[in-house]
Amino acid sequence: MAFHSSQQIAELAVEAGMKKASMRPAHTLLLGFLGGAFISFGFLLDIRVIANLPQEWGSFSSLLGGAVFPVGLMLIIIAGGELLTGNMMALPIAVLAKRATLKQLGKNWLLVLVSNFIGAIFVAYFFGHIVGLTETGVFLTKTVAIAEAKIDETFFKTLISAIGCNWLVCLGVWLAFGADDIGGKILAIWFPIMAFVAIGFQHVVANMFVIPAAIFAGHFTWGDYLANFVPVFIGNAIGGGVFVALIYWMVHKDSLQTLSNARVSIKKAS
Repeated sequence: MAFHSSQQIAELAVEAGMKKASMRPAHTLLLGFLGGAFISFGFLLDIRVIANLPQEWGSFSSLLGGAVFPVGLMLIIIAGGELLTGNMMALPIAVLAKRATLKQLGKNWLLVLVSNFIGAIFVAYFFGHIVGLTETGVFLTKTVAIAEAKIDETFFKTLISAIGCNWLVCLGVWLAFGADDIGGKILAIWFPIMAFVAIGFQHVVANMFVIPAAIFAGHFTWGDYLANFVPVFIGNAIGGGVFVALIYWMVHKDSLQTLSNARVSIKKAS
């Protein structure tokens, strides 16, 4: 199973960030809706799998939940979708490589943030609340317990947890760039995403599903959600933008600059 080198992955990440930065706003919104919904499907599957497991299984249930959650990112990477946390790596590395602007980064993040939220809320309300997949018996208990654990953390702990989360999520995206075939991409995505879920790190888009799902069931408030959103957003941005995009750009910036100059020369010559 062939794979790309880290330098080649950096080049592919820059190209992806550049394409995202110049995407039509309508397409960004549509794909962002799908991204939020796909991550929510993964979280919903997680809840439906682990809620009935015996308490004696302990952390093994977290491993099982983590094993099924990655379907969300698999759908985004392979079928197509825009995910805020992944774009927190792709847009910054494109900006650092001077293939996108800060204005484009801000516009993309805002559009994807809004559309991810709409997609997550859609799944939480219609499948979780209307159908009742997160509001009956043990499934309600598990949904509320997960949401409460996320809300109850202090601002600083939540921020640090969010850094760890998107460090792993963006590494999953980074590794997916390293594979050309679907099987390779699935394996590349599965391990880092399974790890962040099993550890219990905080993901801004996943929280757009589970906390509102608990709110629709009559638990917590939108103020609780907002208090969680702020540190998770900041931490996720640091995890993807600093610990993946910035570090790999610093390692590969010379080759990225050479590639960029070569393309400029070709463009001028043509």
